[in-house]
Amino acid sequence: MNNNNKTKRYVRTITFIPDDLWNEIKNILPDEKPDNTIGRPVVPYRKVIDGIMFVLRTGCQWKMLPKEYGSGSTCHRRFQEWMQLGIFEKLWTRLLKIYDLKRGIKWSWQSLDSISVKSPLGGAMTGHNPTDRSKLGSKRHILTDKYGIPLSVIITSANTHDVTVAIDTVDSMVLKRSSYKLN
Repeated sequence: MNNNNKTKRYVRTITFIPDDLWNEIKNILPDEKPDNTIGRPVVPYRKVIDGIMFVLRTGCQWKMLPKEYGSGSTCHRRFQEWMQLGIFEKLWTRLLKIYDLKRGIKWSWQSLDSISVKSPLGGAMTGHNPTDRSKLGSKRHILTDKYGIPLSVIITSANTHDVTVAIDTVDSMVLKRSSYKLN
């Protein structure tokens, strides 16, 4: 065994939002439906967030979401609503601020890369993929810090050249260097 190899530390996958993290993000979410209202029982936002994270991490269908996270259709509806309201960008910004205070974003070294992915159902952000026999696809352009912490993401059609969106990707960082205060 080579002495230069560092022992890799296993990091456990988060299956539920920890209490301390929930306390940091719960105020960003819209107000929940009061308990004593007419209609279906309230699915707590914490359960919904856990369900959304499960789907995003595993790639399972919303309808196949385990019952411990509540209804898959409720989680999907909240996901769509929160996307339209910009909630996930606010969460991302908040979590980056916390990360920067605890570990520190490594601003001195960043990496910009992209990957083409299949999009067989089409959509607004798809195009003919030049690397996959012109099948429909999208491209994810991601800017990370030295340790792979995502600072910016842009989605384009698969036939968009990286050079054309490099500046846009850098300019769209959700957190600018030393230009914020933790609220």
